[in-house]
Amino acid sequence: MIRFVLVRLFRAVLTVMAVVTFAFVVLRMSGDPATVMLGPDVPKESVDAFRKAWGLDQPLWIQYLAYIRSIFTGDFGVSMRDKASALNLVLERVPATLQLTIPALILKLIFGIPSGVYAALHRQSFSDRGVILLAVLGFTIPSFVMGLLLVLVFSVILGCLPSGGQDTWMHGILPTLTLSIGGIGILARFSRSAMIEVMGQPYIRTASAKGLTWRDVVWNHALPNAAVPIVTIVGFMVGSLIAGAVVVESIFSWPGIGRLLVVSVTNRDLAVVQCILLIIAVAMVVSNLVVDLLYGWLDPRLRSHAAAH
Repeated sequence: MIRFVLVRLFRAVLTVMAVVTFAFVVLRMSGDPATVMLGPDVPKESVDAFRKAWGLDQPLWIQYLAYIRSIFTGDFGVSMRDKASALNLVLERVPATLQLTIPALILKLIFGIPSGVYAALHRQSFSDRGVILLAVLGFTIPSFVMGLLLVLVFSVILGCLPSGGQDTWMHGILPTLTLSIGGIGILARFSRSAMIEVMGQPYIRTASAKGLTWRDVVWNHALPNAAVPIVTIVGFMVGSLIAGAVVVESIFSWPGIGRLLVVSVTNRDLAVVQCILLIIAVAMVVSNLVVDLLYGWLDPRLRSHAAAH
């Protein structure tokens, strides 16, 4: 088990470093922050002074080593735009993003998994076809299209919900629904497929032949074995809570990390963008690491296989 954990920790560190390196290189190849910050008509002397002040005149590998060294010392840089700590600017937006993403995740779990399991247990019925239809519509419609449709219906036509902002709790209803609808469809689809596969296994027929009630067969045998693929999807959703809010926060003018990322990319605010991407990468890697550990707990065969190799 210790080897199982150590291998995944090592992979997690490598993944985070790969994301950090990729983001660092791409951001510096996408444009000059001095031109964006100062404007195109600023004298060359001002541009050179700006680049020197922020260390952008150094070779790329020197900038990279300085960035990696600063990360390991807890320094995530200073915003070129606000002249404040990039980490503090990002952390200030975390509560607003969590106000949307956590309720959205809860809605996904409450409606996605039970509807998928119900559809699998009533396969080929009218309710099964209805769940499949709604699930496909949910995860095939892009989030920005879903958000605009919800604004059109509830804000423009019905006029019962605000279309943007963060003034009251009602302002969070539409963005939360936008974030959750697609995830509900994905969870319903995967839960249904996992349950259908498990219900066709010989040990399910054996459990039924032993005289166990249908409820016991489903709860004690089918659901635990169908949990592995479902946990995979849930882990991915947990890890992508922040990344998934980028488009939705922009649509609904929600002052969270996603909107800050869009503004920072537009302004080439390197420190803030790198800090947000690092947080997103760490969140994804940690969630995947937790999922791997849950695999070993849910299915001991995976743990034994990892230990053997």
